[in-house]
Order: sequence, then C-alpha cells, then structure tokens
Amino acid sequence: MTRQTPLGDGLTVSPLGFGAMAVAQVYGSVSHDQGLAALHSAIDQGMTFIDTANVYADGENERLVGEVLRDRRDEVTLATKFGIVGLSISGESRPTARGGHDYVLACCDESLARLGVDTIDLYYMHRRDVSVPIEETVGAMAELVAAGKVRHLGLSEVTADEIAAASAVHPIAAVQSEWSLWSRDVESSVVPAAVAHGVGFVPYSPLGRGFLTGTVATLSDNDFRNKIPRFAGANLDANAAVVDVVRGVAAELDATPAQVSLAWLLARATTMGIPSVPIPGTRNPARITENLGALSLSLTDAQITRLDAAADLVSGARSGDPNWVSQGRE
Repeated sequence: MTRQTPLGDGLTVSPLGFGAMAVAQVYGSVSHDQGLAALHSAIDQGMTFIDTANVYADGENERLVGEVLRDRRDEVTLATKFGIVGLSISGESRPTARGGHDYVLACCDESLARLGVDTIDLYYMHRRDVSVPIEETVGAMAELVAAGKVRHLGLSEVTADEIAAASAVHPIAAVQSEWSLWSRDVESSVVPAAVAHGVGFVPYSPLGRGFLTGTVATLSDNDFRNKIPRFAGANLDANAAVVDVVRGVAAELDATPAQVSLAWLLARATTMGIPSVPIPGTRNPARITENLGALSLSLTDAQITRLDAAADLVSGARSGDPNWVSQGRE
C-alpha cells in the first residue's frame, strides 16, 4: 500500500493506521512477542501510521513500539499522546487529565526516551484538562514543535469550541475521537469544526472496540470493556442487533463485518468532507490483512442507508463518565 491520506497541517499518513493499544494488555493478556509480530505485520502491509500513548500499560506500549522503531523508524509515521494519569484497567481508580505547561514538556521527553526516537510525528493531547486553559496546553505543545521534538499537533476527545481555541494557538493536524457505526455523536459539531479549521480526523475504536466484528460474545475479567456501559449486562445482548445489520450487508458483498464497518466509516467521512484515517487495532496479523480489505470495498447507497440506521439500535453510553469524552462537554 503506497497511497497516503492527507490529514491537516501538511501531515500525510497511510489510509489506515494501527492502534497499538490493542497490544497493551488492555483487552486481556497479550505476549510481548505477539505484540511485536502484530506491529511488524502492520508495517509490512503498509499500515505505517502507528498510534500509541504514554499511559498504555504505564509506558510499556511505547517501549514495545520503540523496539520496532529501532530498525524501521523511516517507515513509520509515529503518533503518541500525553494527558491521562491514574488509568486503571481494573477500574479501581478513576483517571484524570493533566495539561499544565511543564507537565506537557516533561511527558514529551519521557515518551521520546521510551520510544527511542528524536522526534514524534504527531503528538496528541489525550484528554482535556479543564482546570488549565487549552491555550496553555497547546502553547506548550507548540514549543515542542519549535524545539524539533514534535512535528505536528493533535487533540483527542475535544469539543468544537476547543478545536477553535487550539487552532488559534497553533495549526492542528488531527483530532482523534471515537467514531464508528455505533458512536456517531462527533458528527453533530466536532467533525464540522474540524472541517472548518482544516483538521483531519483519526477515529479510534472504528470497529466499536471489536464489537462490530461480530466476534465479541463474552469478556474476560481483565478486559477494560467491562467498565463501558454498552458492554454491560443487557446492553451487550441488545447491541447484537447492530451487528446483525452489519452482517447482513457483509453477506451481500462477500466481505466481513469489520470490512463493512470500516468502509462505512470511510464513506461517511467523505460525505462529511473530512479526511479521515481510522486506526483499528488487533493482535492478529490476519486481521490486519482483513481490515485493509475495506479500502477496496464499495457500499451501495441502499446499504449505507441501512448501516446509517443501525445507530438507532445502540443501547448504552460509550463512556461510563460522559465528561471524559467530548460528548459530555458539548
């Protein structure tokens, strides 16, 4: 895969990225070798936009990505993030956000050391610290660009107003938020704001944290999805209706539910006039190949209409704390 997708601020990346959180002990146990194999397979197949964060596995995910980068740095567009503290997969503690000037600068240096690189291609504010003016946070990020430690800036789970305020400080290349067939709240104001300010969009969990693939029936005890309302109790069973719609379209196209879900998201972004690069994650190299198949899948207008309607079938919120995501602050 040689084609590239432009986001914002002159940044171009592979048309699908790889969400490295999937190999960070978040969705259950995964071995070190399994994580390395998945990352190498993604790059081998042209999925060279790799996304991690300092908080994933308490920095170990960045170190894992760094192992891959030792010999393949020139092949990869590297994204990482700062801003979440106190993340607990078990749910025993509630995470908080930090965005103070000195904290931002320190986090970048720590990430550079763990990754073993001199420069981060895309550096995200992972969550908005509402106790700190966003101008201060983005101003510190802009200093990192001036110092050559970061090439482009990104924001995650921000509101339309926050996009506007941040863009007044420094050009923003990408906004990353959850966006998929069953998480469409960003379409009301976040996506239009990104379009207005020339910002690309990077949907995380574009497969509904794996649910839209049709392979999620039960969750292990150490799976953080247990804390998400739409995966809890009766909601998990009720949401099977969404997957049924996706499966129906997949059968018509001789495709998989994952491919249909990604193809819908790419088509939806095009309709809304925004460059978009989803970042599905997986531990299985075969799934990477499968996901890339979405790039050549075409949906009919009738199929898109059926998939659009599936959002009305979703039961349960996408976050246990609405204020933790942009939807709760809009």
